[in-house]
Amino acid sequence: MRPVDLTVNGVRYELELEPRDLLVHVLREQLSLTGTNVGCDTSSCGACTVLLDGQSVKSCTILGVQADGTTITTIEGLATNGELHPVQQAFHDHHALQCGYCTPGMVLAAVSLIENGEARDRAAIRAGLEGNLCRCTGYHNIIEAIADVAGSTS
Repeated sequence: MRPVDLTVNGVRYELELEPRDLLVHVLREQLSLTGTNVGCDTSSCGACTVLLDGQSVKSCTILGVQADGTTITTIEGLATNGELHPVQQAFHDHHALQCGYCTPGMVLAAVSLIENGEARDRAAIRAGLEGNLCRCTGYHNIIEAIADVAGSTS
């Protein structure tokens, strides 16, 4: 077991983790943050995407001990005082989801794209979401929602 300090959604946690524990399992099983989904176990789908120190990462590719000292945001940490984050609201407004399984990872990937200035246009948004798969929507409404928040016009 290894001691690990994490700040998740603004709350500091001191945990004892097995060196082999994946961050996605730490979030879901130890912290009960089940909005972070396990989709493929191969890092192909992006359902487990979280923000690690502000950067979009697939939490199934990171060991919990590697996240020691970091700040993590999960889908549960985006809303503020009961108000949806602008990206969450845009997904709602643009009907950018169907089954919802990929939505938490897709939303967090979108937040990272926008905050890093990488959502310049629809082509850049498409490229930025390549690691996040949706098997239901066809992506059109997802791209439109992100473009709306980012102010992209083309």
